[in-house]
This record gives sequence, C-alpha cells and structure tokens, in this order.
Amino acid sequence: MICETTTRRGERKFVDLRLDDVAPDGSFTGYASLFGVIDLAKDVVERGAFAKSLKARGAAGIRMLYQHDPNEPIGTWTEIEEDGKGLFVSGQLATGVERARDVLNLMRHGALDGLSIGFRASRARTDQHSGIRHIVEADLWEISIVTFPMLPGARVERVKGWRFAADGDRCARLKLARAIRNATRMINERKS
Repeated sequence: MICETTTRRGERKFVDLRLDDVAPDGSFTGYASLFGVIDLAKDVVERGAFAKSLKARGAAGIRMLYQHDPNEPIGTWTEIEEDGKGLFVSGQLATGVERARDVLNLMRHGALDGLSIGFRASRARTDQHSGIRHIVEADLWEISIVTFPMLPGARVERVKGWRFAADGDRCARLKLARAIRNATRMINERKS
C-alpha cells in the first residue's frame, strides 16, 4: 500500500525514483525527489529544501535502507545533490549483504524501482485553497529503496545486463502498477 507516515522521529514519504542504470556491482543513479511535483499525499518539495541538511550531513550521513526498516541497511549513498530537476542520488548496494543482492535482482527484473525519503519537515507552508503542503526545508536522514514511490511516474527503464522480456509483458506490468496507484489514490481521497 502506498502510504505516508509520521512518527516521533519524522516523516516517511514515498517519492519518485528514476534509475538510469544498475551496474553489476550494484551501483545506480536516480532521483529521490522531484522539485515542484505534487505527490499523492498533496506535498510538493521546493527547490533548495535539502540544501541545509546535505551541507550538514553529506551523502555519507544519509542512510540507504530497504523499505524504511532501520534494521535493513543495504548500501551507501555515494552522491546526493540538488540539481534543476530534483534530488539526484548515486548509490552502491552492498552486494555482500543478502537483502542487497535480493534488491539488485529485483531492480534488474523491473520489480523494484522506487525511492522514499525519510525526513522531518523543518519549514513548510500549506496552501489554504488547494490543501497542498509546500516543503521549503527538509531535514533528510534516510532514503529507502521501496516498492511503491509516492510520485508514481518514475520506474526503472533500463538495467545494465538485463533486457525486459516482451514489450507486452512490460506493458502489462505498467498497466497493473497504474491500476494499483489509481485504486490507492481513490482510497486516499475517500479518507480525506
């Protein structure tokens, strides 16, 4: 299920990921957040929101987890930076760890391709008319590899050394993912 949770430690938000490539050694790149894009929880991250946090922690201070589980570290972030599009990340899965090997295989098969940021909103403003929360400053402490990203459009497109089966199979997977996102959106709207 796609969800957003708030705990005493902070927020967990499923967000966009576009993996450009997953190398055999487990390294990959993508976007953990896109600026100016409204997610399914009606949040939008503003450009510059992560600058203070990244300056204080750097890539080495942000943890890479599996499904936000602090007991499941699966690698390290080698580069995290804001660019004109969003929060660009480069990561290295720890292929000596069983869960990381599983994640790498799932990525190669197109079964796992989402990122989710764990953060605390330090400064935010909510538009009274639309209900959209604009996150102006976020204290970023982890980025997880997840099943369902909050920004639904981004998916693994190409994995080094792996070709998707038939186009029809890929289309069927994409249609199923779209149907799940739409159903989740309808459920969330009913709760509001």
